[in-house]
Amino acid sequence: MPPEILHTQSFVSDAVALIAGDAAKAIEARGVFRIALSGGNTPRPVYEALARLDLPWDKWEITFGDERCVPPDDDQSNFRMARLAWFDRARIPAASILRMEGESDPAAAAAKYERELLSLSTPYVHDLILLGMGDDGHTASLFPGTEALHATARLVVANYVPKFSCHRLTFTYPLLDAARHVCFLVSSAGKEAVLEEVLAGNTDYPCAAVAPAEGRVTWLLGGGA
Repeated sequence: MPPEILHTQSFVSDAVALIAGDAAKAIEARGVFRIALSGGNTPRPVYEALARLDLPWDKWEITFGDERCVPPDDDQSNFRMARLAWFDRARIPAASILRMEGESDPAAAAAKYERELLSLSTPYVHDLILLGMGDDGHTASLFPGTEALHATARLVVANYVPKFSCHRLTFTYPLLDAARHVCFLVSSAGKEAVLEEVLAGNTDYPCAAVAPAEGRVTWLLGGGA
């Protein structure tokens, strides 16, 4: 199924509407909404807007598509960003949030996260995975030229990223491709050239290789993208 490409001048409100709509459908169909979050600056205002809604948060199962190998109170932590922008403000139940332990040994933290996902559901299928796109075409922490691009037997791995000289925890393609819906949120300027290649079908970029077997892909593009 070809991706749906949506250009919007109302990036935050349209992203919130998409997420809330998927949540309502999943809860009605299965009693739970399984969503994986993206880090970085782009989704922050989306999370802040979600925090203002009155939704059945106890029926949400919130996971993370990747995490930096830092403690949860570190400025670089994806969990910290989401907690401050959304979780604390909306009083999300702790039981609804499954964070990656960036402060632990990377390989052990990745293996633990995978076990925790599978303890909740085997196979684990996300209703919605939010992803971003870097100016090098990376998504989650699947960076060009890194080992995690070739992982086929693992759902979560510790991926060494040479450009940052550190490991990151990340979902792999098998987990991304199991999702019912993957939505790329892209609103930053400066990514136009890569985005044009990706949407034209150039699969050399990690983000372009995300291909849910039975799900759909949406690109929500803000005014800067």
